[in-house]
Amino acid sequence: MVMARIVVHITKITKSWPAAALLLLGAIECFAAAPVSIAQLALYEGAHREKILSEGDKKEPAFMLYGSHTWYRTMAKEFEKKYPFIKVTEYRTDGRTLIKRALEEIRAGQYIADVIATTGEQMDLMKREGVFLEHHVAEARSYPDEVKHKGNNGFYYVGHYETYASLGFNTTVIPAAEAPKTMLDLLNPKWKGKMSIVSTTTGTRWVGSTLESFGREYLDKLAEQDVKVQNMSGAALSGLVVSGEVPLSPTIFDANITQAKQKGAPVDWRGLEPVVTTVAYAGLTLKAPHPHAALLFLDWLHSKEGQQMIQKGGLWSPREDIGSVAQKFKKSYIDEKYGVEEAEKKYAEWDKLMQQLFVRRK
Repeated sequence: MVMARIVVHITKITKSWPAAALLLLGAIECFAAAPVSIAQLALYEGAHREKILSEGDKKEPAFMLYGSHTWYRTMAKEFEKKYPFIKVTEYRTDGRTLIKRALEEIRAGQYIADVIATTGEQMDLMKREGVFLEHHVAEARSYPDEVKHKGNNGFYYVGHYETYASLGFNTTVIPAAEAPKTMLDLLNPKWKGKMSIVSTTTGTRWVGSTLESFGREYLDKLAEQDVKVQNMSGAALSGLVVSGEVPLSPTIFDANITQAKQKGAPVDWRGLEPVVTTVAYAGLTLKAPHPHAALLFLDWLHSKEGQQMIQKGGLWSPREDIGSVAQKFKKSYIDEKYGVEEAEKKYAEWDKLMQQLFVRRK
């Protein structure tokens, strides 16, 4: 009521002092709309968002980022260059260790992390525990729906990088012109006994995606190719591709092959559609100790500038206005298709099928 009276009064005096009145009215409207709680701050969409966050950051000179990729350190340094009054403190480990630590802290009532960044499976588990606060993502329209996890009023998180389970192959053993170009090409008899897949969740995910895209009949035919299941990580399997011990594998992350190729290894990769895509996300914790700094970082991370830095790290941006020609293929967002409980059941089914087709039959 008081605010309404002030606005009415200012309206009456605009004829005498129009410029001053409009400036004062704008200041009052800005004040009236300014967020007063962390939840309101997170969802605030006003034109003054960056200014409000930046001013708040000066009272929060640092924030804590929990991440599971080495490139976050470089991202943090770039962010600090843009906003020199903020220091990013980082805790980095693998996804499983990260989620264990974060949940133990939060269940004990300790909110240490402001932002948590890891892959979808871990993020979904933490969302189920109520770890994240919905927030506004100004440039969400530039991202595909598959990587946007919506809440009632905002987003719990939006994907900020992708990696692909691709076909990695040794170019000394298999020249690029002769390497498989489609999933159906893998059924060619000349590849019999030359393929391996990983036993990790990457392999399980690939089997699940293949089952849903091509059916059980295709997998039965693929099993006749004497595909080996290697009990190792994708990075370790890529080492066997580099040496030529394993000529090709459709479950190698593109980044592993790219890094090896940059060091001179005779390897290359290509996506076999639909390409199994793993997405990484970053979310604001429910009681983030430094919400202004954390939100400013998330805004920057999803901006075009932030996503261009993602690309420089050998990762892929999900943004539809940035992506490279190299990633313009049909993707399988199999992890984004199911909720946590359903995904657990699916993974158990797919792992059982992988063992049945490629391990026990030998």
